[in-house]
Amino acid sequence: MIQQEWDAGMPLSDAQQSQIEAARSQQTTTRRAVSPGMEERLYTAHQVLDHGFVRVIDYMGDDNAIVQAARVSYGEGTKHVSNDEGLIRYLMRHWHSTPFEMCEVKLHVKLPVFVARQWIRHRTANVNEYSARYSILDREFYIPAPDHLAAQSVVNNQGRGALLEGEEAARVLKILKEDSGRAYDNYEAMISDEGQQGLARELARMNLPANIYTQWYWKVDLHNLFHFLRLRADAHAQYEIRVYADEICKIVADWVPLAFAAFEDYRKGGATMSARAMECVRKLIAGEEVTQETSGMSKGEWREFQALLAQG
Repeated sequence: MIQQEWDAGMPLSDAQQSQIEAARSQQTTTRRAVSPGMEERLYTAHQVLDHGFVRVIDYMGDDNAIVQAARVSYGEGTKHVSNDEGLIRYLMRHWHSTPFEMCEVKLHVKLPVFVARQWIRHRTANVNEYSARYSILDREFYIPAPDHLAAQSVVNNQGRGALLEGEEAARVLKILKEDSGRAYDNYEAMISDEGQQGLARELARMNLPANIYTQWYWKVDLHNLFHFLRLRADAHAQYEIRVYADEICKIVADWVPLAFAAFEDYRKGGATMSARAMECVRKLIAGEEVTQETSGMSKGEWREFQALLAQG
């Protein structure tokens, strides 16, 4: 059963918790391929941020499904695990995508609206979101922890800078909490029918802040999921979406361990270089001096190239 270790801001309602416990208590037999690691993950909610979670609703395929699809052209099935691992690494290394598309996963995600709007830019998935036209959203807002309350970066227009501290941090947190509560109070007041008709829910929702929580079911194949994770589990991704990606990485590692290990090596931990960058690497190996002026790179490219060489 799921261990409840969350505080008063528990992301799961009692009804959701009962549904999850009932689903996990059921056992069925099947002829379909199953992943033992994913079977353990099914339905369990993993907390993310203050009120969010990720949980696996369903999945299809495993590591064997990837190699089976890759070998179908010459009619051979799965061989030894060592061969399977080598083939999966070859497919990942050479950017073969279709074998990874044989695996799919459906996740139930609870997340702040502003994170959802960033997430939905990955258009290669199927999504069905909680509707505020039909239902009333809960009074749950994402409020950053003090160690994630940062100022605007002075070098990156879409990034964070130094942490806010002291009175400034307290002032910002006070505004976030008060504005969230005030907006929700007005939302409730507008849809209230206390002797009046009340505003339609589909209109009242426009007054809610972007840090309120929504929920959706998100179904995606493994190839496109790896693309999502490569971008969103990266250190440069926004923290609030990165923590969801990090949690999904743990799930995928249990689901398709061979494929995830290849992904970590070639995508998440690897790098892609331009022809100019490769030429600079060759010169450096040969003991030649290379500068931004002689590299043919822009200042931005050169800065990224130096950061890449400094990794690890």
